[in-house]
This record gives sequence, C-alpha cells and structure tokens, in this order.
Amino acid sequence: MVELLNKEEFYKINGLCMEVHRILGNGLLESVYKDALEYEFKKNEIDFIREKEYKIIYKDIVLGHKFYADFVLMDNIILEVKAVSRIIDEHIKQTLNYLAISKCRLGIIANFGNPSYEFKRLVL
Repeated sequence: MVELLNKEEFYKINGLCMEVHRILGNGLLESVYKDALEYEFKKNEIDFIREKEYKIIYKDIVLGHKFYADFVLMDNIILEVKAVSRIIDEHIKQTLNYLAISKCRLGIIANFGNPSYEFKRLVL
C-alpha cells in the first residue's frame, strides 16, 4: 500500500476547510472563506503565507506575469480556494501550474460553492 504524501497535514488542512464550510455554508465570496481559513490556520498554529507571489523565470529573465497561490501551508502545500458550482479542469491545471512553479508536491483545491464541501487532492 502506498503512503499518502503529507497525510497528517492533509487531514488537518482538509478538516479545517470542512469546519469553515460547516459554519459559513456555501454561497459566499472566496475572500470570505480565505479570511475564515486564515483565522483557523492562526488558531491551529499552522504556518502559512496567503496570496504567495511566484515569478516566472524564462531563460535568463523574469517574465512580467506572476502567479498568486491562495495559500502556501507549511512551506510545501498549495491550497487553492474556490466558491464555484464544481471543480473543473481549469482549476486542476491552475493548481498543477502552481505546484510546478513553487516546487511544492501537494495541492488541495477546496470548493466552498456547494451545499456539500468538495475538494481535490493533487500530487506532483
């Protein structure tokens, strides 16, 4: 049996996302869920950076376009927050791009847009 990457951390983060969804429900703006998650991460002493900026290097220059990951947790997990009807391929591609650029290996897409909390776990 294969061991899950960052298993304990994943369960902790996903549990906090479920808690936020349980209390706030669905239908709010992404920024509201991010604010609530920031509170939970601080309360639970989880290291995080919100809206982490990543520059794109091409050959010997830094390109003008930058990426902003919603959260980088514990220096190695990308958390993308959504408030949409469903997680689609573009969300997955976006998160995979963030993983590649950041050199993180685990990505979580947390969707608060439905009556039931939805998530996608991605490993690069």
